[in-house]
Amino acid sequence: MRSTTVLRVALTTGLLAGAATLGLTQAAAGEAPLTAAATPAPASSAVISAMQHDLGLTRQQATTRLAQETAARGVERAARRAAGASYGGSWFDAGSGALVVAVTEAASRDAVEATGARVTLVEHSQRQLDSTMARIDALDAPAGVSSWHVDPKTSSVVVDVVSAHKDDNDVRSFVTRARAAGPVVVRQTAQAPTTYAAGTVGGDPYYTGNVRCSIGFSVYGGFVTAGHCAQPGASVRGWDGSYIGNFQGSSFPDNDYAWVNVGSGWWTVPVVLGWGTVSDQLVRGSGEAPIGASICRSGSTSHWHCGNVLAKNETVNYSQGAVHQMTKTSVCAEPGDSGGSFISGDQAQGVTSGGWGNCTGGGQTWYQPVNEILNRYGLTLHTT
Repeated sequence: MRSTTVLRVALTTGLLAGAATLGLTQAAAGEAPLTAAATPAPASSAVISAMQHDLGLTRQQATTRLAQETAARGVERAARRAAGASYGGSWFDAGSGALVVAVTEAASRDAVEATGARVTLVEHSQRQLDSTMARIDALDAPAGVSSWHVDPKTSSVVVDVVSAHKDDNDVRSFVTRARAAGPVVVRQTAQAPTTYAAGTVGGDPYYTGNVRCSIGFSVYGGFVTAGHCAQPGASVRGWDGSYIGNFQGSSFPDNDYAWVNVGSGWWTVPVVLGWGTVSDQLVRGSGEAPIGASICRSGSTSHWHCGNVLAKNETVNYSQGAVHQMTKTSVCAEPGDSGGSFISGDQAQGVTSGGWGNCTGGGQTWYQPVNEILNRYGLTLHTT
Protein backbone atom coordinates (compact mmCIF):
# COMPACT_ATOMS: atom_id res chain seq x y z
CA MET A 1 0.00 0.00 0.00
CA ARG A 2 1.37 3.42 -0.92
CA SER A 3 2.39 5.85 1.79
CA THR A 4 -0.18 8.41 0.62
CA THR A 5 -2.94 5.87 1.08
CA VAL A 6 -1.63 4.90 4.52
CA LEU A 7 -1.76 8.58 5.47
CA ARG A 8 -5.33 8.93 4.17
CA VAL A 9 -6.53 5.88 6.05
CA ALA A 10 -4.97 7.29 9.22
CA LEU A 11 -6.59 10.67 8.67
CA THR A 12 -9.95 9.07 7.94
CA THR A 13 -9.74 6.92 11.06
CA GLY A 14 -9.09 9.99 13.17
CA LEU A 15 -11.93 11.93 11.61
CA LEU A 16 -14.47 9.18 12.17
CA ALA A 17 -13.32 8.43 15.68
CA GLY A 18 -13.57 12.10 16.58
CA ALA A 19 -17.09 12.26 15.21
CA ALA A 20 -18.15 8.99 16.90
CA THR A 21 -19.45 7.58 13.62
CA LEU A 22 -19.39 4.33 11.62
CA GLY A 23 -16.29 2.42 10.29
CA LEU A 24 -13.53 3.10 7.77
CA THR A 25 -13.65 3.32 3.98
CA GLN A 26 -11.84 3.65 0.76
CA ALA A 27 -14.66 4.54 -1.58
CA ALA A 28 -16.99 7.54 -1.50
CA ALA A 29 -20.56 8.73 -0.79
CA GLY A 30 -24.24 9.98 -1.04
CA GLU A 31 -27.52 10.33 1.16
CA ALA A 32 -31.17 11.19 1.03
CA PRO A 33 -31.65 14.96 0.74
CA LEU A 34 -30.80 16.53 4.07
CA THR A 35 -30.53 20.12 5.18
CA ALA A 36 -27.56 21.62 6.97
CA ALA A 37 -27.33 21.08 10.69
CA ALA A 38 -28.76 23.87 12.81
CA THR A 39 -25.41 24.22 14.56
CA PRO A 40 -22.74 23.31 11.99
CA ALA A 41 -19.35 22.02 13.08
CA PRO A 42 -16.64 24.66 12.86
CA ALA A 43 -14.63 24.56 9.65
CA SER A 44 -11.12 23.18 9.87
CA SER A 45 -8.18 25.55 9.56
CA ALA A 46 -7.23 23.76 6.32
CA VAL A 47 -10.60 24.56 4.71
CA ILE A 48 -10.23 28.18 5.79
CA SER A 49 -6.73 28.25 4.27
CA ALA A 50 -8.01 26.80 0.99
CA MET A 51 -10.71 29.48 0.79
CA GLN A 52 -8.12 32.15 1.51
CA HIS A 53 -5.97 30.84 -1.34
CA ASP A 54 -8.65 30.19 -3.99
CA LEU A 55 -11.13 32.97 -3.15
CA GLY A 56 -8.71 35.68 -2.03
CA LEU A 57 -10.25 36.02 1.43
CA THR A 58 -8.69 36.78 4.79
CA ARG A 59 -9.03 34.16 7.50
CA GLN A 60 -11.77 36.15 9.22
CA GLN A 61 -13.62 36.72 5.95
CA ALA A 62 -13.57 32.99 5.16
CA THR A 63 -14.85 32.07 8.63
CA THR A 64 -17.61 34.66 8.45
CA ARG A 65 -18.62 33.65 4.95
CA LEU A 66 -19.06 29.99 5.87
CA ALA A 67 -21.34 30.96 8.75
CA GLN A 68 -23.35 33.28 6.49
CA GLU A 69 -23.74 30.61 3.80
CA THR A 70 -24.98 28.10 6.38
CA ALA A 71 -27.58 30.63 7.52
CA ALA A 72 -28.58 31.33 3.90
CA ARG A 73 -29.28 27.64 3.27
CA GLY A 74 -31.66 27.69 6.21
CA VAL A 75 -33.43 30.84 5.01
CA GLU A 76 -33.93 29.75 1.40
CA ARG A 77 -36.80 27.29 1.89
CA ALA A 78 -38.76 29.59 4.19
CA ALA A 79 -38.27 32.54 1.85
CA ARG A 80 -39.45 30.54 -1.15
CA ARG A 81 -42.62 29.51 0.67
CA ALA A 82 -43.24 33.12 1.74
CA ALA A 83 -42.86 34.40 -1.84
CA GLY A 84 -45.34 31.88 -3.24
CA ALA A 85 -46.15 32.25 -6.93
CA SER A 86 -44.14 35.50 -7.12
CA TYR A 87 -40.85 33.69 -6.35
CA GLY A 88 -38.27 34.57 -9.00
CA GLY A 89 -35.20 32.73 -7.69
CA SER A 90 -32.52 33.45 -5.10
CA TRP A 91 -28.77 33.77 -4.61
CA PHE A 92 -26.20 34.37 -1.89
CA ASP A 93 -24.71 37.89 -1.96
CA ALA A 94 -21.14 37.70 -0.65
CA GLY A 95 -20.97 41.48 -0.21
CA SER A 96 -23.83 41.67 2.28
CA GLY A 97 -23.58 38.09 3.52
CA ALA A 98 -27.32 37.59 2.96
CA LEU A 99 -29.61 35.54 0.76
CA VAL A 100 -31.27 37.68 -1.92
CA VAL A 101 -34.72 36.58 -3.05
CA ALA A 102 -36.28 37.85 -6.28
CA VAL A 103 -40.06 38.39 -6.35
CA THR A 104 -42.42 39.63 -9.02
CA GLU A 105 -44.93 41.27 -6.65
CA ALA A 106 -44.12 43.98 -4.11
CA ALA A 107 -46.94 42.69 -1.91
CA SER A 108 -44.85 39.66 -0.94
CA ARG A 109 -41.83 41.72 0.15
CA ASP A 110 -42.66 41.92 3.87
CA ALA A 111 -43.34 38.21 4.22
CA VAL A 112 -40.07 37.29 2.50
CA GLU A 113 -38.01 39.82 4.46
CA ALA A 114 -39.45 38.38 7.66
CA THR A 115 -37.55 35.15 6.91
CA GLY A 116 -34.24 37.02 7.03
CA ALA A 117 -33.73 37.37 3.27
CA ARG A 118 -33.17 40.53 1.26
CA VAL A 119 -35.72 41.17 -1.50
CA THR A 120 -35.44 42.50 -5.03
CA LEU A 121 -38.24 42.98 -7.57
CA VAL A 122 -37.95 41.26 -10.96
CA GLU A 123 -40.11 40.89 -14.05
CA HIS A 124 -40.39 37.11 -14.36
CA SER A 125 -41.21 34.37 -11.86
CA GLN A 126 -39.20 31.18 -11.42
CA ARG A 127 -42.08 29.28 -13.01
CA GLN A 128 -41.96 31.49 -16.12
CA LEU A 129 -38.19 31.13 -16.39
CA ASP A 130 -38.37 27.36 -15.95
CA SER A 131 -40.95 27.20 -18.74
CA THR A 132 -38.62 29.17 -21.01
CA MET A 133 -35.78 26.83 -20.05
CA ALA A 134 -37.88 23.79 -20.93
CA ARG A 135 -38.74 25.20 -24.36
CA ILE A 136 -35.06 25.86 -25.09
CA ASP A 137 -34.14 22.38 -23.87
CA ALA A 138 -36.40 21.01 -26.59
CA LEU A 139 -34.32 22.71 -29.30
CA ASP A 140 -31.42 21.01 -31.11
CA ALA A 141 -28.33 23.00 -30.10
CA PRO A 142 -25.27 23.27 -32.38
CA ALA A 143 -21.73 22.78 -31.05
CA GLY A 144 -21.15 26.54 -30.97
CA VAL A 145 -23.72 26.90 -28.16
CA SER A 146 -22.02 26.12 -24.84
CA SER A 147 -24.87 26.07 -22.32
CA TRP A 148 -27.98 27.82 -21.03
CA HIS A 149 -29.40 28.36 -17.55
CA VAL A 150 -32.01 30.21 -15.53
CA ASP A 151 -30.43 33.36 -14.06
CA PRO A 152 -32.49 34.94 -11.25
CA LYS A 153 -30.28 38.05 -11.17
CA THR A 154 -31.26 39.07 -14.71
CA SER A 155 -34.69 37.37 -14.52
CA SER A 156 -33.92 35.59 -17.77
CA VAL A 157 -32.46 32.46 -19.31
CA VAL A 158 -28.80 33.12 -20.16
CA VAL A 159 -27.53 31.42 -23.33
CA ASP A 160 -23.73 31.13 -23.60
CA VAL A 161 -22.25 30.86 -27.09
CA VAL A 162 -18.60 30.18 -27.90
CA SER A 163 -17.05 33.46 -29.09
CA ALA A 164 -15.41 31.91 -32.15
CA HIS A 165 -18.78 30.58 -33.35
CA LYS A 166 -21.12 33.45 -32.47
CA ASP A 167 -21.63 34.36 -36.13
CA ASP A 168 -22.18 30.79 -37.39
CA ASN A 169 -25.53 30.45 -39.13
CA ASP A 170 -26.64 27.53 -36.98
CA VAL A 171 -25.74 29.41 -33.78
CA ARG A 172 -27.59 32.52 -34.91
CA SER A 173 -30.62 30.38 -35.80
CA PHE A 174 -30.58 28.72 -32.38
CA VAL A 175 -30.37 32.08 -30.61
CA THR A 176 -33.34 33.38 -32.64
CA ARG A 177 -35.46 30.38 -31.66
CA ALA A 178 -34.32 30.65 -28.02
CA ARG A 179 -35.38 34.30 -27.84
CA ALA A 180 -38.78 33.34 -29.16
CA ALA A 181 -39.15 30.93 -26.23
CA GLY A 182 -39.13 33.67 -23.58
CA PRO A 183 -36.83 36.15 -21.80
CA VAL A 184 -33.29 35.37 -22.99
CA VAL A 185 -29.89 37.06 -22.56
CA VAL A 186 -27.03 35.94 -24.83
CA ARG A 187 -23.45 35.98 -23.56
CA GLN A 188 -20.15 34.80 -24.98
CA THR A 189 -17.74 32.28 -23.49
CA ALA A 190 -14.16 31.50 -24.43
CA GLN A 191 -14.39 27.72 -24.87
CA ALA A 192 -16.83 24.85 -25.27
CA PRO A 193 -17.25 22.46 -22.31
CA THR A 194 -15.81 18.95 -22.28
CA THR A 195 -16.13 16.07 -19.84
CA TYR A 196 -13.24 15.28 -17.47
CA ALA A 197 -12.65 11.58 -17.95
CA ALA A 198 -9.10 10.52 -18.83
CA GLY A 199 -6.98 7.61 -20.06
CA THR A 200 -5.31 5.42 -17.43
CA VAL A 201 -2.58 7.28 -15.54
CA GLY A 202 -1.19 7.24 -12.00
CA GLY A 203 -3.03 8.75 -9.02
CA ASP A 204 -5.63 7.61 -6.54
CA PRO A 205 -8.78 7.21 -8.67
CA TYR A 206 -10.99 4.41 -9.89
CA TYR A 207 -10.68 2.80 -13.29
CA THR A 208 -13.11 1.27 -15.74
CA GLY A 209 -11.65 -0.05 -18.97
CA ASN A 210 -8.98 2.45 -19.98
CA VAL A 211 -10.81 5.39 -18.37
CA ARG A 212 -9.89 7.03 -15.08
CA CYS A 213 -12.49 8.96 -13.10
CA SER A 214 -12.97 10.07 -9.48
CA ILE A 215 -15.22 8.89 -6.67
CA GLY A 216 -17.96 11.34 -5.71
CA PHE A 217 -19.70 10.54 -2.40
CA SER A 218 -20.17 7.37 -0.40
CA VAL A 219 -23.69 5.99 -0.24
CA TYR A 220 -24.74 2.97 1.75
CA GLY A 221 -23.67 0.10 -0.49
CA GLY A 222 -21.45 2.05 -2.86
CA PHE A 223 -20.60 5.47 -4.25
CA VAL A 224 -21.99 8.00 -6.75
CA THR A 225 -20.01 9.40 -9.65
CA ALA A 226 -20.37 10.73 -13.22
CA GLY A 227 -22.44 8.84 -15.79
CA HIS A 228 -20.09 9.49 -18.70
CA CYS A 229 -17.38 7.38 -17.03
CA ALA A 230 -19.04 4.04 -17.92
CA GLN A 231 -22.22 2.20 -18.85
CA PRO A 232 -24.26 -0.02 -16.47
CA GLY A 233 -22.51 -3.31 -15.76
CA ALA A 234 -18.98 -1.96 -16.29
CA SER A 235 -16.38 -3.36 -13.89
CA VAL A 236 -14.60 -0.90 -11.57
CA ARG A 237 -11.05 -1.19 -10.21
CA GLY A 238 -9.42 0.82 -7.46
CA TRP A 239 -6.10 2.67 -7.45
CA ASP A 240 -4.25 -0.62 -6.80
CA GLY A 241 -6.02 -2.50 -9.60
CA SER A 242 -8.21 -4.53 -7.24
CA TYR A 243 -11.88 -5.10 -8.08
CA ILE A 244 -14.34 -2.75 -6.31
CA GLY A 245 -17.71 -3.43 -7.92
CA ASN A 246 -19.78 -2.55 -10.99
CA PHE A 247 -21.78 0.35 -12.37
CA GLN A 248 -25.31 -0.39 -11.15
CA GLY A 249 -26.89 2.56 -12.94
CA SER A 250 -25.59 5.22 -15.33
CA SER A 251 -27.10 8.03 -17.41
CA PHE A 252 -25.32 10.20 -20.00
CA PRO A 253 -26.14 12.40 -21.83
CA ASP A 254 -29.40 14.05 -20.70
CA ASN A 255 -28.04 13.43 -17.18
CA ASP A 256 -24.49 12.80 -15.98
CA TYR A 257 -24.75 10.55 -12.96
CA ALA A 258 -24.09 6.96 -11.95
CA TRP A 259 -23.61 4.75 -8.94
CA VAL A 260 -21.24 1.86 -8.25
CA ASN A 261 -21.70 -0.92 -5.72
CA VAL A 262 -18.80 -1.57 -3.33
CA GLY A 263 -17.55 -4.94 -2.08
CA SER A 264 -14.57 -7.29 -2.30
CA GLY A 265 -12.81 -5.79 0.71
CA TRP A 266 -13.71 -2.17 -0.10
CA TRP A 267 -16.08 -0.22 2.09
CA THR A 268 -17.53 3.30 2.38
CA VAL A 269 -17.01 6.24 4.73
CA PRO A 270 -18.57 9.74 4.83
CA VAL A 271 -15.35 11.49 3.84
CA VAL A 272 -14.07 13.67 0.99
CA LEU A 273 -10.31 13.53 0.41
CA GLY A 274 -8.36 16.75 0.94
CA TRP A 275 -5.25 15.41 -0.85
CA GLY A 276 -2.92 17.01 1.71
CA THR A 277 -4.09 20.49 0.70
CA VAL A 278 -6.74 20.35 3.42
CA SER A 279 -7.58 17.64 5.92
CA ASP A 280 -10.03 14.99 4.76
CA GLN A 281 -13.54 16.41 5.12
CA LEU A 282 -16.48 14.76 6.87
CA VAL A 283 -19.84 14.75 5.06
CA ARG A 284 -22.78 15.61 7.31
CA GLY A 285 -25.62 16.11 4.82
CA SER A 286 -26.60 17.40 1.39
CA GLY A 287 -28.19 20.80 2.03
CA GLU A 288 -28.08 22.70 -1.27
CA ALA A 289 -25.81 25.76 -1.42
CA PRO A 290 -27.34 28.86 -3.08
CA ILE A 291 -25.99 30.70 -6.10
CA GLY A 292 -23.05 32.83 -4.95
CA ALA A 293 -21.97 30.46 -2.17
CA SER A 294 -18.42 29.18 -1.88
CA ILE A 295 -17.80 25.58 -2.90
CA CYS A 296 -14.82 23.21 -3.13
CA ARG A 297 -14.03 20.22 -5.31
CA SER A 298 -11.94 17.07 -4.82
CA GLY A 299 -10.66 15.02 -7.76
CA SER A 300 -7.92 12.52 -8.57
CA THR A 301 -6.03 14.77 -11.03
CA SER A 302 -6.06 18.34 -9.75
CA HIS A 303 -6.98 17.38 -6.17
CA TRP A 304 -8.55 20.18 -4.04
CA HIS A 305 -9.74 23.55 -5.36
CA CYS A 306 -12.41 26.07 -4.35
CA GLY A 307 -14.58 28.70 -6.04
CA ASN A 308 -18.17 29.94 -6.14
CA VAL A 309 -21.53 28.66 -7.37
CA LEU A 310 -22.29 30.66 -10.54
CA ALA A 311 -25.60 29.24 -11.79
CA LYS A 312 -28.10 26.44 -11.30
CA ASN A 313 -30.42 24.53 -13.62
CA GLU A 314 -28.01 24.95 -16.52
CA THR A 315 -28.15 22.83 -19.65
CA VAL A 316 -24.61 22.03 -20.84
CA ASN A 317 -24.16 21.21 -24.52
CA TYR A 318 -21.35 18.63 -24.71
CA SER A 319 -20.30 17.13 -28.02
CA GLN A 320 -21.98 13.87 -26.91
CA GLY A 321 -25.29 15.64 -26.22
CA ALA A 322 -26.96 18.04 -23.80
CA VAL A 323 -27.01 17.42 -20.03
CA HIS A 324 -29.73 19.14 -18.00
CA GLN A 325 -30.15 20.63 -14.51
CA MET A 326 -26.44 21.13 -13.90
CA THR A 327 -24.81 23.62 -11.52
CA LYS A 328 -22.02 25.86 -12.84
CA THR A 329 -19.05 26.90 -10.69
CA SER A 330 -15.84 28.92 -10.95
CA VAL A 331 -13.84 25.94 -9.64
CA CYS A 332 -11.20 24.56 -12.01
CA ALA A 333 -10.89 20.88 -12.97
CA GLU A 334 -8.88 18.67 -15.32
CA PRO A 335 -9.19 15.29 -17.12
CA GLY A 336 -9.55 12.49 -14.57
CA ASP A 337 -11.50 14.67 -12.10
CA SER A 338 -14.83 13.49 -13.56
CA GLY A 339 -17.20 12.13 -10.93
CA GLY A 340 -15.33 13.77 -8.05
CA SER A 341 -16.88 15.53 -5.06
CA PHE A 342 -18.28 19.05 -4.87
CA ILE A 343 -18.82 20.06 -1.24
CA SER A 344 -19.85 23.29 0.51
CA GLY A 345 -18.81 23.35 4.15
CA ASP A 346 -19.76 19.83 5.28
CA GLN A 347 -22.68 19.50 2.84
CA ALA A 348 -22.39 17.29 -0.25
CA GLN A 349 -23.37 19.19 -3.41
CA GLY A 350 -22.69 17.10 -6.50
CA VAL A 351 -20.35 15.10 -8.75
CA THR A 352 -18.01 16.68 -11.29
CA SER A 353 -19.25 16.46 -14.87
CA GLY A 354 -17.12 18.67 -17.13
CA GLY A 355 -16.11 22.19 -17.99
CA TRP A 356 -13.44 24.18 -19.77
CA GLY A 357 -9.98 25.42 -18.84
CA ASN A 358 -7.61 23.91 -16.27
CA CYS A 359 -6.15 24.56 -12.82
CA THR A 360 -3.20 26.52 -14.21
CA GLY A 361 -5.06 29.12 -16.25
CA GLY A 362 -8.47 28.76 -14.59
CA GLY A 363 -11.85 27.89 -16.04
CA GLN A 364 -15.38 26.80 -15.12
CA THR A 365 -16.76 23.42 -14.10
CA TRP A 366 -20.27 21.93 -13.88
CA TYR A 367 -21.58 19.32 -11.47
CA GLN A 368 -24.67 17.13 -11.33
CA PRO A 369 -26.47 17.85 -8.04
CA VAL A 370 -26.13 14.93 -5.61
CA ASN A 371 -29.72 15.03 -4.33
CA GLU A 372 -31.00 14.33 -7.84
CA ILE A 373 -28.75 11.26 -8.03
CA LEU A 374 -29.86 9.98 -4.64
CA ASN A 375 -33.52 10.39 -5.53
CA ARG A 376 -33.11 8.79 -8.96
CA TYR A 377 -31.56 5.58 -7.62
CA GLY A 378 -33.13 5.49 -4.16
CA LEU A 379 -29.74 5.82 -2.46
CA THR A 380 -28.87 7.10 1.02
CA LEU A 381 -25.89 9.36 1.55
CA HIS A 382 -23.36 8.04 4.06
CA THR A 383 -23.00 10.84 6.62
CA THR A 384 -21.59 11.29 10.09
